[in-house]
Amino acid sequence: MAKVLIVTGGSRGIGAATARLAAAAGYTVCVNYRNDHDAAAQVVASLHAMGVSANSFQADVSVEEDVVRMFEHVDSSLGRVDALVNNAGILGKQCRVEEMDAERVARTLSINVVGAFVCCREAVRRMSTRYGGMGGAIVNVSSRAAQLGSPGEYVDYAASKAALDTLTIGLAKEVAADGIRVNAVAAGIIYTDIHTSGGEPGRVDRLKGTIPMQRGGTADEVASAILWLLSDGASYTTGTVLHVSGGR
Repeated sequence: MAKVLIVTGGSRGIGAATARLAAAAGYTVCVNYRNDHDAAAQVVASLHAMGVSANSFQADVSVEEDVVRMFEHVDSSLGRVDALVNNAGILGKQCRVEEMDAERVARTLSINVVGAFVCCREAVRRMSTRYGGMGGAIVNVSSRAAQLGSPGEYVDYAASKAALDTLTIGLAKEVAADGIRVNAVAAGIIYTDIHTSGGEPGRVDRLKGTIPMQRGGTADEVASAILWLLSDGASYTTGTVLHVSGGR
């Protein structure tokens, strides 16, 4: 029987690439999205074309009730979740900390951190052997910004990803004996649309010279690492933050 995977923020970028690679590996996939129904529908159509079961679900992960509804929808439509990829995340326009207002910071933390916590909670309640589950795997999509800080650009985003790394380590230790592995992928400078959200679509090309491999990464390269961490090939790996960053 196919394993069931939820990918938050699955309508574009790393999330969409993860959904497609997971489908190719035989997963049944729920593609979560917040606003872009058409993009999510296109991803689901590509998964159906591979001959796998898939659907999409609109939910703002910063809203607890939305997350609960999403997991209940997966329970009834696809089956109990076996794997979760916490990919949903936002960043604001590039600016320094003294230019940030509290609303921006709160919104970033609400989606990037609180949303991941609540998704993990719902996943653990279904996966954990102590609740009658069969175990499972969670991968959080973090960033090298957690260590580098993103000065002058996105310190709030960097702080949110540092919190996600701590969630990964702490939760991994909590649920290891319950059959659940929790890991993270710390993405480097990757060609995705998120840079447009920050106000600089060409950011990767500007910074690629600072990367030892002298290029930006692709969403598929990050997704491949995510799929390995979800797989039985990583069966003795938990509490790990895997860098996919070209050496930066």
